[in-house]
Amino acid sequence: MRTPRLAGLGLAVATAAFAVAGCSTDGTAEPATSTSAAGPSTGTGPAPSSSAADPEAVKALSNATAALGTTSFKLTTTAGAGFKLTAAIDAPNSKGTADISATGANTDLTVKSLLIGQDLYAQIPGITKDATWTHLDMSRLPDGANVGLRPGRIDPVATADLLGSSTDVHAAGVREYAGTVDLTSVTNVAGLDSVTIDGYGPAAQRVPFTAGLDDQGRLSVLTLRLPAVEGRQAEPIEALYTGYGDPVTAERPAASAIVEAPENVYTALGG
Repeated sequence: MRTPRLAGLGLAVATAAFAVAGCSTDGTAEPATSTSAAGPSTGTGPAPSSSAADPEAVKALSNATAALGTTSFKLTTTAGAGFKLTAAIDAPNSKGTADISATGANTDLTVKSLLIGQDLYAQIPGITKDATWTHLDMSRLPDGANVGLRPGRIDPVATADLLGSSTDVHAAGVREYAGTVDLTSVTNVAGLDSVTIDGYGPAAQRVPFTAGLDDQGRLSVLTLRLPAVEGRQAEPIEALYTGYGDPVTAERPAASAIVEAPENVYTALGG
């Protein structure tokens, strides 16, 4: 069955073929699990609205997403119990780190990535040797390739593009907002690849979301309630934004610790 595949896990395809959202590693469906968030509660969110966007809500979310490009922050993204991405991002200085973990009945895999300027390095189980980093040639990858961190698009959730695709944002409580987003209108949205988005059909154009801001007007939580896949409800994607302004420790590996990515990694990523 077709299952959602999340950003960065394309790196792991060269090592293990499995899906982490909505299915177990043996291909059987896993039950949906609820997610919780720090900060404002989003609950299940109101039903998708067909009305025009509320200008004040648009302004609040626009300011919050714009701030992600002006400061450092931490990001934790989950999709049920099988997928977790943790990242420390410093967009103004174009550097960051991310760990992507996938677990299942017979799977326990973590892919690490490191972005310094225009260079992306990864540690991929079964590909990268101990104490070394695999360097990815970004010119070898198609625009929509799932690599998590990426020069010029350092936010793995592509938050600004994602929320910018909504045309019906409205207030849903104190510092809480809701609406729908169009997953087909931007690339690398919330870690979902084009194959998964295409599988949603027309539903991909109106995916319900809820978002919460902290008391300084900064994004604290974003939840996407993905369409059902072949009649089975997909796990929601939840992103938590914390650690605004905290230093991000990310340094280029020593030259002796860098190995160029082998051909099978580019093949797995569609390059």
